[in-house]
Amino acid sequence: MFILLRLAEDVVTFQTLPAQRRRDIQQTLSQNMEKIFSFLLNTLQQNVNKYRCAKIDAAQESKAQANCRVGIAALNTLAGYIDWVAMNHITADNCKLLEMLCLLLNEPELQIGAAECLLIVVSRKGKLDDRKPLMVLFGDVAMHYILSAAQTADGEGLVEKQYVFLKRLCQVLCSLGSQLCALVGPDSDVEIPVNLGKYLESFLAFTTHPSQFLRSSTQITWGALFRHEVLSRDPVLLAIIPNYLRACMTNLVKLGFPSKTDCPSCEYSRFDFDSDEDFNCFFNSFRAQQGDVIRMACRLDPHTGFQMAGEWLKYQLSLPLDTRTANSKTNERPYSIFSPSCIGMHWDAMTFFLESIVSPMFRTLDKEKIPVSQGIELLQLVLGFETKDPLILSCILSNVSALFPFVTYRPEYLPEVIVKLFASVTFEVVEESKAPRTRAVKNVRRHACSSIIKMCRDYPQLVLPNFDMLYNHVKQLLSNELLLTQMEKCALMEALVLISNQFKDYQRQKALLEELMAPVATLWLSDEMKRVLMNPEDFIQYVGADNRIVDPIMEDPCGLNRSRISFCVYTILGVIKRARWPTSLEEAKAGGFVVGYMPNGNPIYRNPCSVQILKLFDNLLALIRTH
Repeated sequence: MFILLRLAEDVVTFQTLPAQRRRDIQQTLSQNMEKIFSFLLNTLQQNVNKYRCAKIDAAQESKAQANCRVGIAALNTLAGYIDWVAMNHITADNCKLLEMLCLLLNEPELQIGAAECLLIVVSRKGKLDDRKPLMVLFGDVAMHYILSAAQTADGEGLVEKQYVFLKRLCQVLCSLGSQLCALVGPDSDVEIPVNLGKYLESFLAFTTHPSQFLRSSTQITWGALFRHEVLSRDPVLLAIIPNYLRACMTNLVKLGFPSKTDCPSCEYSRFDFDSDEDFNCFFNSFRAQQGDVIRMACRLDPHTGFQMAGEWLKYQLSLPLDTRTANSKTNERPYSIFSPSCIGMHWDAMTFFLESIVSPMFRTLDKEKIPVSQGIELLQLVLGFETKDPLILSCILSNVSALFPFVTYRPEYLPEVIVKLFASVTFEVVEESKAPRTRAVKNVRRHACSSIIKMCRDYPQLVLPNFDMLYNHVKQLLSNELLLTQMEKCALMEALVLISNQFKDYQRQKALLEELMAPVATLWLSDEMKRVLMNPEDFIQYVGADNRIVDPIMEDPCGLNRSRISFCVYTILGVIKRARWPTSLEEAKAGGFVVGYMPNGNPIYRNPCSVQILKLFDNLLALIRTH
């Protein structure tokens, strides 16, 4: 058997022989493959039978081990062949080889080798007709042995050998699912197996396993099943969706860091990951993958997904806050990816789940079937929730954005949303604190600004009737020099520019842009700024590039200068990026945006920001040259 394995490796796997010699040996092997497989199968079966008889008798332990070694050698040799031989050799004698491999999954000493062979078989490509016999693995006998092997291995706790076997078995089920998706189709004569439910239950067991690695291994196959043209309509698959989503609710919580001991996943993570950073990188990818599959599942059953997301949101809103994080000092970080509060992790997971559910629901359901009342109820609960925990507040803002599409059905709730977002723009953990803002606080404020921009960008017609309210909020905040950072000011001005595009009136929009750009023009066109931007030495001194690095906690005298330049540049960029004329030619003509026509008849438009921006261009170009 070692010789047969070496031949297969030299000829196919590693191809270490000269081409002609390799072809000759492969041709001879192929001509005698029926005899080779018969020899290997008989050897495997005989030695397995002898091993089972001998291992019960302690006196025959050495004999049992010898038979076991021969069985392992037979499996290793088979593994070298079943990847490339004709499929008829693998499915000969009514799929005797596949049946034997399934039986050996319950034999502790041989199960890994059997799983390796099974994995190679079910991973095979080629003609669909050649792969049809693999559907026998969905039969009662095969499913029983696969499921019982998984239950036995998992029931023994974390033993490295058993864990390796579970990984192989999980791969077998994944590949089996891929074969099912390939073989079943609208034009195929392969029917959906009767045991599909049993397969899905055993597959779901790996999705709910404590090992984060095993959980992640199942996601691609779930995605393939949920988007399959035929299988996605099968009642058995549709019935498993709530269970899959429930598993995701657990899997989205970032638990299982190898350095921790706060959940069963941690022990498995110590086998799979070298460090917390390694795990964190993996988990971020795993979560994104789950989000894609959740969206696919919710296209099939949007109501169930939304109901589960709503219940989870209500549960999180009802929990008492973690006082340790809520009352944290301003100079402490209340949350980080490696030491998060438990409640914060659940908020983070719930928010991701809700975002993944709501978006496909609006794309899938007809307008009259959207659960507007339930969505507005959730939105009201979120808007009424108050917290000083920056992580949770950031999640609240994400939930507001996720639920915002419901406001298109009930515009009367828009003012409440605007008030909530603007309150978060000026968020502070401790009011009137002189201490520098923490990164978590800055993230919340940035998040609120981004949410306002997103609202104005995606729903400008909805926001337009409330423009005065939005304008007054922004003007009030801009009037206080110390209330906002320069970037926050830029963001809020961008939001106003986005809505001003809906005026569809050149003079009105131009007047607003002049008002918004006035502070920028005053600062940017000042004599001091001209001098600084024209002279590299003055510029270096102005921004403090010639100063020694100071303690970031201490006040930097040049920090204000740098922020002024940033404010001007980013405001100019934001206005250029956001200011537009109407897309409709008729609206553009009526609003005064069309100033003439090209010889070929194409209209010549004028941008409402051009007058203000052109005044600032000379200094902007000077900055580019100086920099």
